[in-house]
Amino acid sequence: MFTAVSLQSFSPVGIVSLRVLIAAIILTLFLFTKGLRLPSDPLAWAVFLLLGIMGNLLPFFLISTGQKDVSSGIAGLLMAFMPLATMILAHYFVAGESLNRFKILGFLLGISGVAIVLWPSIVGVHSNLLSGLLILLATFSYAINAILVRRLPSYNPIVTAAGVMIISSIVIVPLWLWQDLPWQQSYSLKPTLSLLWLGVGPTAFATIILFAVISSAGPTFLSYINYVIPAVAYFTGALILGEAIEWTSLAAMLLIILGIALTRKRVADRK
Repeated sequence: MFTAVSLQSFSPVGIVSLRVLIAAIILTLFLFTKGLRLPSDPLAWAVFLLLGIMGNLLPFFLISTGQKDVSSGIAGLLMAFMPLATMILAHYFVAGESLNRFKILGFLLGISGVAIVLWPSIVGVHSNLLSGLLILLATFSYAINAILVRRLPSYNPIVTAAGVMIISSIVIVPLWLWQDLPWQQSYSLKPTLSLLWLGVGPTAFATIILFAVISSAGPTFLSYINYVIPAVAYFTGALILGEAIEWTSLAAMLLIILGIALTRKRVADRK
């Protein structure tokens, strides 16, 4: 929802740039208040760059671009595919995260929900198929990032979060300044506040949580936070932005949630 509001004044590149820049400033200050320091090891910054691309720059841009033609509710439904994508990748790249028949069935339910969401675009009723696919691609970028966090050398979560945002800002902010010439633009208050929140909450502090939880509990466990995202995103878009509620989207949401629930229930049963 906040991305959709931010798009009223900011370009996709502008949204990505300011999200990571705001987060970089906050996390760097937070890092120093904790008595921590950024690493000088080139390997650490190479890791931060890779995580910044896969976990921030690429998915932020894909989502911001996709939401120009896709409602925030539909975007939320598509983003809910992330835990299922993570589950598939974890089977091949993370020890102890093997697939089983329950996870496979959950994946099939989830992909059925995604198909329902995209079907009107596939058959030509709507012209936003590409936008939907961009958002879906962002879920795989997040999933790959979750696997990378677990497989690559690990650092203090606060240090990693700050380093990732700093290197992401260095990469993307110059492009934004060159492309948008922001000093020549005027920005409305509501989109600006929405973008400020995106930088503080879903980017800065959520990134610390991401690195901390994945390092200790694994990528599949963290991805279950998407369990409630479909309903929250869909109904928030309807209530606040006035987006239409359609029975097909409700059916898709139910299938995706059931798919995630099925994989989660199996994990709980094995404990």
